[in-house]
Amino acid sequence: MTDSASPTPAPSSPSLQSSSALHYHLLGIGGIGMSAFARLLRARGHRVSGCDQNLSAQTRALEAEGIAVAHGHDASHIARFGPVDVLVASEAVPKTHPELVAARDAGVEIRPRMALMGELLRSGPSVGVIGTHGKTTTTSMIAVALMGAGLDPSAFVGGNVQEFGGGNARFGLGPFVAEVDESDRRFAELGCQTAVFTNAEDDHVGGEQATYWNTVEEQHAAFAQFVAQSERVLYCLDWARPPEPGTKQRPLDELCGQAKETLTYGQHPQADYRAVNLRPDADGTTFTVEYRGEVLGEARVDLPGHHNVLNALAALAVVHLYGGDFGQAAAALARFQGPGRRWQRVGQLSGALLIDDYAHNATKVASAVQAAHQTGRRVRVVFQPHRYLRTKQSWPQLADALMKADEVLLMDIAAASEEPIEGIHARLILDRMVQGGHGGVRYLPEREDIKTYLRQTADANDIIVTMGAGDVYQIAHELAAEAKGQGA
Repeated sequence: MTDSASPTPAPSSPSLQSSSALHYHLLGIGGIGMSAFARLLRARGHRVSGCDQNLSAQTRALEAEGIAVAHGHDASHIARFGPVDVLVASEAVPKTHPELVAARDAGVEIRPRMALMGELLRSGPSVGVIGTHGKTTTTSMIAVALMGAGLDPSAFVGGNVQEFGGGNARFGLGPFVAEVDESDRRFAELGCQTAVFTNAEDDHVGGEQATYWNTVEEQHAAFAQFVAQSERVLYCLDWARPPEPGTKQRPLDELCGQAKETLTYGQHPQADYRAVNLRPDADGTTFTVEYRGEVLGEARVDLPGHHNVLNALAALAVVHLYGGDFGQAAAALARFQGPGRRWQRVGQLSGALLIDDYAHNATKVASAVQAAHQTGRRVRVVFQPHRYLRTKQSWPQLADALMKADEVLLMDIAAASEEPIEGIHARLILDRMVQGGHGGVRYLPEREDIKTYLRQTADANDIIVTMGAGDVYQIAHELAAEAKGQGA
C-alpha cells in the first residue's frame, strides 16, 4: 500500500482525438463490445462500417447514428462501403472468415479487438476495470460519477447506460473509462493509468473456445500482468482473503504484488477507501465514505445488494483520485439506475416488482438473490443456466446460490452456440436443490408455461427476477408490457 494518493488532473485536451480519419470495418458490429467501439471511433472522426449475422435493435441504433451496417458476412463487404483501412475482429473470429480473407488479400490492416482497446487506453488518462464480476456496473458507475463531478469522461461499457443516451459508449474530454473483458486473452497485453480490480474467480476457464482460458492459474496470471503494466491499481481489499473451501478464488493482494502503486477499497478495516455505517433499505443503501480515516462524505446507491455498495465505492474512489468533486459525484450515483440487464427495473405484474439481471455464475446469482431479499419481498427467481460447459463446471454451486430464493423456476440451458454435453441438464440444479430441502423449485422448460404461471400467482409482495445471460430477460419484458397494456 502506498503512502499517498495524489489526484490526477483532468486533461485539457481530448483524450481520444484522432489526427487522421480512417475507415474502420467491424465484424460483429451488433455485439455489445463492437458497437461501443463503433460509436467511439465515429466520435473520433473516423468513418465506420460493419456487419453482423443478426440485425437487432443495436444495429438499428448504429444505423440511425450514421454507421453503415451490412447483414451477414461476405467478402464483398470489404469494398461495399468504400475502401477499408482497418478491419477489427475479435479473437473468436476464425482465420478463414471470408471478410478476414478478403481483407488480407486486399492489404487491409487487420486489428484485433484488444489491440484497439489498447490504443484507446494509451491515448490519454485511462481507467481500466478488470475482474470476474461487476465490471459492467462498476465501469458505468465510474463514468457516471466522473460525469457528475464535471470531469467529462469517455466510456466503453458492456451494457447500455441511460446517462449515455441509452447507449454503451460516451465520448468526452476527460479520462477514458473502459470495461476490459478477460474473456479475450489478449487483454493481458494491455495496461492503463488506473486499473480497478474488482475480484478474481474462475469464469471463462476450461473450454476449447477462443473466449476460454485453459486454467484458472493462467487467467489469474493475466490479471496480474495487466495490473503490473498499469501505473497503479485500485483493488477490492475485501477479496484479499483466503479462498472459501472448494473455490478457486485468489486473494487480490497476491495478484497485485508486482503493481507499481497500490490502493484499496472495501469494508475491510485496512482499506484506503472504506464504506462504513451502511444503512440498507428496500431500494438501496446509504453509507459513509472514508479515505484513510478521513470522512469524504455521504453516498447512496439506489440499487440493493452489498456488491453494489462496493461498486459505488470504487467509483467514488476513482473520482477522488482524479480530483473530482465528491458531493457532485455522490449525487450523480444516487440517481443512477444501473446499466441494462444489471438489476434492471422492468415493470410490474399484479403489483409484483419485475427485475431482470444478467447474473449467470454462482457468485453473481448469490449476490442477486441477496439484493432481492433486501427489498423485503418474497423472492421468486426465473433462472436460465448459461452454456453447457459452465453448467457442467458449476451446477452444484449454482444450486447452492439459488437455495436462499423463496421460489425458483428453472429453464433449459441457453446453449450460446455450444454443443450439448451428455448428462448436463438444468435438472441437475433442480435435483440438488430438492435434496437440499428446497420446497419451491420446479423445472419449467416452456417459457409460455412460466408466463402463465406467473400471471396466475404474482402478488404485490413479490419480487420476480429473471436471471441469466441468455434470453430469459424476454419473459420479464413481455410480462411487463402485457401488464402495462392492460393498465395493471
